[in-house]
This record gives sequence, C-alpha cells and structure tokens, in this order.
Amino acid sequence: MKILVDTNVILDVLLNREPFVADSALVFDLVVLSRVEGYLCATTVTTLDYLLKNNLSRKEAVSCIRNLLDVFQVAPVNRLVLDNALESKITDFKDAVLEQSATVCGIDFIVTRNLKDFKKSVVPAVDPTQFLAML
Repeated sequence: MKILVDTNVILDVLLNREPFVADSALVFDLVVLSRVEGYLCATTVTTLDYLLKNNLSRKEAVSCIRNLLDVFQVAPVNRLVLDNALESKITDFKDAVLEQSATVCGIDFIVTRNLKDFKKSVVPAVDPTQFLAML
C-alpha cells in the first residue's frame, strides 16, 4: 500500500505536537518498518525545511530533512502535476498539487489531518487514526 503523508502529520511527529503525535508517529513507524510505502510531496519537503528552521537550528533542520529523505520516497511536482492541479476539483492549489502528485505515483491514500480540504480529492484522504484503523 502506498500513502502520501501530508505536512501536518510529519510536523506532528517532528515537533511532538499533542494530542496528534501518537497516531502520527504510528503512521511514521509503519513507513520506517516498510509495512507501507511512504511518500512525501516534493512541496512538503521544502515547506518542512522552511518551518523547521523556525523551530530548530539550521543543522538540526537539515538533519531532519535528510532523515525524512532516507525513509520516504518523494512524489514529484512537475508541469503535468501543476497543470492537472489547476483543473482539480480541489480549490486550494497547494492541496490540489498534493492530490495530483499522489495521482502520478499511484498513491492509495493521502494521510492528513486536513480532511475538509480533500473532500473532492480523486485520491481518498484519511486522518492518521482512520488509517491505523483500516490496517
């Protein structure tokens, strides 16, 4: 099974955000243990770097990004993804890019806590708790 993990779920783990960290960490562990194939959208990686630098030193932020890249595959953002995102039923462009990047990679589920913005996604979106219950 392939999942694309949204930025908010990764930040839950990296920044130990309560009350979300427990289930988000379990999803992360499934990827680390290769029980599921985990992806991050390329835009997620750049967003994470920007946000981590606000909470960590530059060296710590780079280390976090490197560790994520060792665990997760990267779903590309290219011209096709961007063009398709402009035509998506999802009105938030950033979320539409994530959806279309997931589509290109054959992702089964987008794991996010932002379910309301993915209601019209062609790739089903579930929150970490729902995803864990499905397994």
